[in-house]
Order: sequence, then C-alpha cells, then structure tokens
Amino acid sequence: MKIAITAHGENRQSAVDSRFSLADYFVLYDEESNTWSSLALTNIQNPEHTQGSGIQSSQNLAKTGAKVLITGHVGPKAFKVLQAEQIALYSVGEMNSTVEEALAAFQSGKLSDLNAPNALDLKK
Repeated sequence: MKIAITAHGENRQSAVDSRFSLADYFVLYDEESNTWSSLALTNIQNPEHTQGSGIQSSQNLAKTGAKVLITGHVGPKAFKVLQAEQIALYSVGEMNSTVEEALAAFQSGKLSDLNAPNALDLKK
C-alpha cells in the first residue's frame, strides 16, 4: 500500500506541510517495497491560483496510487474528490513533525481519521 504525506520538501526528513492543497510535495512511502519517492507539486500547480488547488492536488494524488493520505487540513472540494477515489485520510493536527515521524505515528495508530473537511481559513 502506498502512503502519501504532504511535505515542504522531497524526502522523509522534510517537515510535514499541514496544508493539503498548498503543499509543495507529496512524499510517498510504499509499504510493499519499503521505498520512498516524491512528487513535486510546485511544477504541476499554478502557485498564483489557490482556487481549485485542492481538487488538482486530489487528482494528482490519485494518479500516484496512494491509498492513504497523511496531512493536516483538507478543504471540502478536495475532501469530496479524495473520498470518491477511496483514499483514507489521517490528520497530523497541529503536530510539527517530519514525514518519517508522521508515518511512524500513523503506523502506531496515533493519528486521527479525517472524516470531514477541516480546511483553515487562509483569508484571515
């Protein structure tokens, strides 16, 4: 199973980015092969347009084959797409951690299921 974690950088030592739709990278861990990879979202998404970025991020994530997403906050439109793609969502909340630490927290059952959109109001 592939697990995706939103991150500020491209490797497992990178800090988790709690903003799903504005994350710079998805860092991916494949449990079957015990390998890491990343997808740079900055090359795919237009940083000038935040409207619709959650949907675009969701579609890009689905293309990776990930079945689990570890992040902090997901908006309603992205949440709907992720549910349709049957990607399980887990929240790091406000935990400041590396990708590797977030994965360990998930594997030990310490992360909460994300059962509803919980996007931050970035307009404040």
